[in-house]
Amino acid sequence: MEKAKILVVDDEHLIRWTLEQHLGKEGYDVYTAEDGEKALQMAADLMPALVLLDNQLPGMQGIEVLGRIKEIDKEIIIIMITAHGLLETAVKAMKLGAYDYIGKPFNLDEITLTIKKALETVSLREEVKLLKEEQKKTVSRSSNIIGKSRAILNVLEMIQKIALSDASTVLIQGESGTGKEVVARAVHANSSRADKPFMAINCASLPENLLESELLGHEKGAFTDAKVQKKGLLELADGGSVFLDEIGDMPYAMQAKLLRILEDKIFKRVGGVKDIQVDVRVISATNQDIKKLMVENRFRKDLYYRLQVVPIYLPPLRERKEDILPLTRYFIDLFNAEFRKNVREISEKAREFLIRYDWPGNVRELKNVIERAMILESEDILLLEHLPVELVGGMAPASPAVSSICIPKEGMSLEKVEEELVKQALTVAGGNQSKAADLLGVQRDAFRRRMKKFGLL
Repeated sequence: MEKAKILVVDDEHLIRWTLEQHLGKEGYDVYTAEDGEKALQMAADLMPALVLLDNQLPGMQGIEVLGRIKEIDKEIIIIMITAHGLLETAVKAMKLGAYDYIGKPFNLDEITLTIKKALETVSLREEVKLLKEEQKKTVSRSSNIIGKSRAILNVLEMIQKIALSDASTVLIQGESGTGKEVVARAVHANSSRADKPFMAINCASLPENLLESELLGHEKGAFTDAKVQKKGLLELADGGSVFLDEIGDMPYAMQAKLLRILEDKIFKRVGGVKDIQVDVRVISATNQDIKKLMVENRFRKDLYYRLQVVPIYLPPLRERKEDILPLTRYFIDLFNAEFRKNVREISEKAREFLIRYDWPGNVRELKNVIERAMILESEDILLLEHLPVELVGGMAPASPAVSSICIPKEGMSLEKVEEELVKQALTVAGGNQSKAADLLGVQRDAFRRRMKKFGLL
């Protein structure tokens, strides 16, 4: 580890020599200066971690030197050395940014301890700063939302609006694998809460008692295994955001408790009697049909209306085909870096398959497919044969068999054939217009124009 640089500034040779010898033995890299001018020059050249600065100097006083050093670098720690009884000078030095002050005559052990504490404090402060910066980078990396479709652009616009608002609840709905947590992190990362914690929990993965303990925390002795007091995610995320994934699976009794917390912003730890007040944004997500759950009395209506004040709907990947290739390129770049590969292109056949496939597992499935292909293959182009055979083999032929269309002897208009194809596509797609458009190889807008033309809208 690099030695910490310390600059000793004092006009008395004996004091400079004593401190240089003593601090050198303590493991520091020590430099000395006898006046303010030299101290400023050395501070600029050396950028020391700490300066021991006597106030009584020839020419420029220590207080002035202190201010000038802080102009060079405000992070340099300065400990003033003042004569006993000059409390006013010490107070002024602290106001100007001195870390501490020591009176003359001083004790070497006292100086050593003061320096050690000062360096440890600043080191800890720097570590926390680095951790926060890394957390921001992590959030930023995990908040990548890739796509150029109108649907995903609408989602991005909604994220920006919500992030800048004071909305305390957000509900994200969409099929499994569409990226609901990615959206939740993006809302947090783009908000004024970004420097505060983002805490996530899956409501489907824990039984009711553990879910309550994780969210609210518990007091020591609240239940058999509660050996110590524990803060819950709501308390830990104060000022930030809590992400409740799969909220549709939250037990009914816990839903009532959550509703009260959202209304009052106050709760008690499990086994506790003290009210705890928090300021958190609660972002919920589900892949279930909550309205159906409400009809089945499995989800509280009042909680649903409280959560969906600001809703975000994430469309499945099959309804935004334009995003498939940009996402594929993103995942290829991601795994190129992770696996030290150099995949540069996607073959035409692979492109066609990726776009035609319905991706029931959505973005998560696409990511897993690309990851698997890049782990197993070493070529610099992604080929169709690199993709899982169970997916490629299960795809229907690209071109439908046209021999099933029969022209009667009396003939029929081409327009009538087109109308029949539009109707059949809607039937096969279960009424899903985007899927029906894909079946006929046309854009959704063009398909809707044909629906309107034939009175199907």
